Amino acid sequence: MSNELAPVYLKKGQERRLNQGHLWVYSNEIDTQKTSLKNFTAGEQVVIMSHQGKPLGVAYINPHSLISARIFSRKTSVLLDRSLFVHRIKIALSLRERLFAKPFYRLIFGESDLLPGIVVDRFNDIIVVQITTAGMEQQRQALIEALEKVLKPSVILMRNDVKMRELEGLDLYNEVVLGELSGVTEIEENQTRFQVDLQKGQKTGWFYDHRMNRARVQHYAKDKRVLDLFSYVGAWGLEAATAGASEVFCVDASEQALDWLDSSAEMNRFSNITSIQGNVFDVLKHLRNEREKFDIVIVDPPAFIKRKKDFKEGMNAYRRVNQMAMQLCSRDALLVTASCSYHMPAETLVQQIQGASRHLDRFTQILEQGHQSPDHPVHPALPETAYIKSFISRVTPA
Repeated sequence: MSNELAPVYLKKGQERRLNQGHLWVYSNEIDTQKTSLKNFTAGEQVVIMSHQGKPLGVAYINPHSLISARIFSRKTSVLLDRSLFVHRIKIALSLRERLFAKPFYRLIFGESDLLPGIVVDRFNDIIVVQITTAGMEQQRQALIEALEKVLKPSVILMRNDVKMRELEGLDLYNEVVLGELSGVTEIEENQTRFQVDLQKGQKTGWFYDHRMNRARVQHYAKDKRVLDLFSYVGAWGLEAATAGASEVFCVDASEQALDWLDSSAEMNRFSNITSIQGNVFDVLKHLRNEREKFDIVIVDPPAFIKRKKDFKEGMNAYRRVNQMAMQLCSRDALLVTASCSYHMPAETLVQQIQGASRHLDRFTQILEQGHQSPDHPVHPALPETAYIKSFISRVTPA
């Protein structure tokens, strides 16, 4: 065991989950009689010990957080430093290069790449980093140097402006730490080019997690009339247009997002894209009153269930939006239903689809079930790393 790191002892029996591969230690699992949390600073590296004194791994700790410690290695001689970052980034890179021909992907997906507390998205030679924990913030410079060494990017952008950081006592900031970046960046996904603003867009500016699900929809899109709800910058809709959709209508509340969408449509020389700004539920009512019908309706909302206590209200929102979407389906249409809410189980989402279908006296067949793209690998011991659900359903008269 490393002599440099202080031990953190668990209560009796609390090591079972960690022995099964989980990486988190909650504050109520720590034996505070053996380990005084007030002696630690946020981000300090420690050795996690069983109640009997067996070392379980090295972690960084935040005594003020519900998730008090996050394990980054089972080898207690390992430190979180530039060398470990280089090693882990190279391993993560080898997977992404095996998956994708071009350098557009999520490079680091937190715990699933054994680097808890960070995500890194790659947009060709531009790297966007998001740090959400004090332990990783403390290693910020080492992480930057490792990314420079492995990838040699022209730009590194820190999008550390997510509310989650406040739970760790961290400031919010948005900073270019290498190179220069301004305005829109051109990226590519599923043979479609997009113009996105990595500094002003949501999260890291783009969502790679539905890439494979959008590719599956392309198989159905030729000559179809498509409605893309909660479209953001048009990832689903424009990729459907690439696959030969006859018309695409994209709906989003953000005027800025639709401006980027329109620019992307123009760059791809699409003349069949219509963007509609407004509250999706209001737009759905309007389209229904206008008796509009679509061959494919895509429902990919923001997380309606961000916390457990939001479950009932969020579940009703998923039911309502899918029911309204079905009302716009032609006689033999496809409904694409997605959720990024971790607290919404796939089977519960299916129940909402089925409930909406029966309420409207429609018959629904689920053709395909999708998950998050493989550049968002799931850690099998951490169900929290599996959050994306997607269903392609056929909707016909009952």
